[in-house]
Amino acid sequence: MRLGFVGTGTMGAPMALCLIDAGHELTVCDLRPAATAPLALRGAREAGSPADVARQVVFTSLPGPSEVEHAVLDSATGILAGLAAGGAYIDMTTNAPAVARRIAEACRARGVDMLDAPVSGRPPTMTVMAGGYASVFAKYRPLLAAMAGNIFHVGEAGAGCVAKLVTQYLGYTNFVAALEGLLIGAKAGIDLGVLARIVPLSAGASRTFDNIPRSVLTRSFTAGGTLDIVAKDLALACDLAREVAAPANLGLLAHDVLHRAQAQGWGQEGFPVAAKILEAMAGCELRARPADDTVGYQTADPRRP
Repeated sequence: MRLGFVGTGTMGAPMALCLIDAGHELTVCDLRPAATAPLALRGAREAGSPADVARQVVFTSLPGPSEVEHAVLDSATGILAGLAAGGAYIDMTTNAPAVARRIAEACRARGVDMLDAPVSGRPPTMTVMAGGYASVFAKYRPLLAAMAGNIFHVGEAGAGCVAKLVTQYLGYTNFVAALEGLLIGAKAGIDLGVLARIVPLSAGASRTFDNIPRSVLTRSFTAGGTLDIVAKDLALACDLAREVAAPANLGLLAHDVLHRAQAQGWGQEGFPVAAKILEAMAGCELRARPADDTVGYQTADPRRP
């Protein structure tokens, strides 16, 4: 099948590679030529604008709602300017549900199928959460299966985005809560090496917590997406909570921590760097000691061992 892919960054590039490996003919576009060059070496055709990418089915994987709207709806260079009736558009961005619904309406007006299908994890085993007509989902599910191991139809247009924002809300509020828990333990004087082994076997266990021993305690801060992307996702989740009149107190507190970290100029670093904000508030640094493979801590007071 002749496919297009707009946005070949950290997530888009491996998804596009999966489609190439599945035997599809791919045309790709990204603002940064360096992002499409490796795909061109694998046989993809490079295009100068989203409109030039338009084939039978076009995918996007972009930073956020404004980038999606521009890539799809721009009257001169947007995907819908080049995609003919009978084609399909599938957005894999973590997007705002309202934007996904608005774009779905524009696609319907042009006779184009549309799915909002954000993802969690990494291809080829990632999870896809799709919103849109069930018949459209069934039609394009084989394409999603080339990139993902877990594929869900959530409901109507925008529902995929809702599901993704809920998972992001759960993950990143949990991350901040887990950091606070470790800081309580550190300040109370217990061995964080022992605590880090206890938590995964207790009520505190979570996939999010697993990022902390390998990323925060080692001071690498590299797990997951960038701070800017995670802060954007959590802000969208809090906006959704306001729209539907649901409580989001933990989300607002967690986003405040992320926003403070962004203010330090750390936006393009891995999101675990936000731990430094809570460490500064506690006067305590969470740190591993690789030499003896145990985990301890240092306080802001150099007199304390």
